Amino acid sequence: KGVLMEKKKKKKNVAIPEEDESLKPILETCDKSGPMVYESISAGQEVIAGPIIFTYDVLWRASNVKWASRWDIYLSMDNAVPDKVHWFSIINSLLIVIFLSIMVAMILIRNLHRDIVRYNKVLSDEEKAEDREDSGWKLVHADVFRPPFAPMMFSVFIGTGIQILLCSTLCIIFAALGFLSPANRGSLATAVLVLFAAMGSFAGYTSAYLYKTFRGRYWQQCTLYTALLYPAICFCTFLTFNFVLHLHQSTGAVPFYALLSLLILWFIVSVPLVFFGAYFGFRKDPMACPVITSNIPREIPYPQPWYLAPAFTIVVGGILPFGACFVELFFILSSMWMDQFYYVFGFTFLVFLILCVTCAEITMVLLYFQLCAEDYRWWWRTFLTSGSTALYVFLYSAFYFSKLESNMPVTYALYFGYNGIISIGLFLLTGTVGYFSGLWFNITIFSSIKVD
Repeated sequence: KGVLMEKKKKKKNVAIPEEDESLKPILETCDKSGPMVYESISAGQEVIAGPIIFTYDVLWRASNVKWASRWDIYLSMDNAVPDKVHWFSIINSLLIVIFLSIMVAMILIRNLHRDIVRYNKVLSDEEKAEDREDSGWKLVHADVFRPPFAPMMFSVFIGTGIQILLCSTLCIIFAALGFLSPANRGSLATAVLVLFAAMGSFAGYTSAYLYKTFRGRYWQQCTLYTALLYPAICFCTFLTFNFVLHLHQSTGAVPFYALLSLLILWFIVSVPLVFFGAYFGFRKDPMACPVITSNIPREIPYPQPWYLAPAFTIVVGGILPFGACFVELFFILSSMWMDQFYYVFGFTFLVFLILCVTCAEITMVLLYFQLCAEDYRWWWRTFLTSGSTALYVFLYSAFYFSKLESNMPVTYALYFGYNGIISIGLFLLTGTVGYFSGLWFNITIFSSIKVD
């Protein structure tokens, strides 16, 4: 047990016979009394043809550091990143959550309560004679649960998002509890792959159940897309980059048996679990909606206010969730591309929770304004509103890339390719959080009114 105190390299151009060890020359330029330092070299060394001998000196001394704490010096990075920086990120995120929570509370307690009281009020004879016409989100009660455009693809996205959400949550929890230590290289990547495959049953169940709610009939095709779409994008991208790394003779290239193990994990474990979950999901009764959907769609009033345009709400919806996590995102990118250790998974878990809460709250706020404008097309809108957080994450990664020193095209391909895969996964994750928050919001408010 000890600490490496000094390590120096020295060079000398001397030929070494390969067969007889006794014929190896003595390195006269090396000082045997102690470790060699640069100041001890008094004269220049003659450079002649021949192989170069690399040597180094090691001085070991007894240390009082316990075995369990041997990684502390590397994890602390010599206190280069103090904890107060992470706490600043948490406080910044909490302020955003508090701001959104106040807005949601004002909508739920003030506006919604007023709307529900007005909608459920028993009209007097004078009010009936005036033939008062309702306005607002109650008018779309017969269309709000109408199936969306491209219901199969929507179900596939939600199912895959649930798979990524559960996988990410469990990985962060295990890492925060110390099961995935940086000392065990590759443990985090292995845990991500195994948990993603194990969560396939939840993906299949969610996509099949939602697709049946939309009165879909091709559940086998929906399940197949859930099992293959996102994993195929990841695997094909990884396979292409791995082939490029082999061409450049890089040590980062993955061997063939590792690729084979990934295929086995995918087709032998993940795909059957997706179909297993889809079998039970499609057998379950469809989702019970609090209101009845009419046969004829209601016409949406035009023109809509400019601030409720789909493009505007989708772009704006991802700003606050990104602002809640961008500080911690810097440290995550540094650990991925700058060879720095990342071990503060407790902070990561808090930021992850704040990110999910922020996505849910901003989605409900924008959904309320959309329904008040009598626009009932909320399925894809809620998914894309919170999912746009991934767009800002990808743009921030592009900004971070400008700080890296790269002069090879393959570096650009690897960086943006892998960050693109991560951004797609984050898009599905945050979009799923937005969808479920919007679904809960609609069920809650439309269950509170009386419909003739």
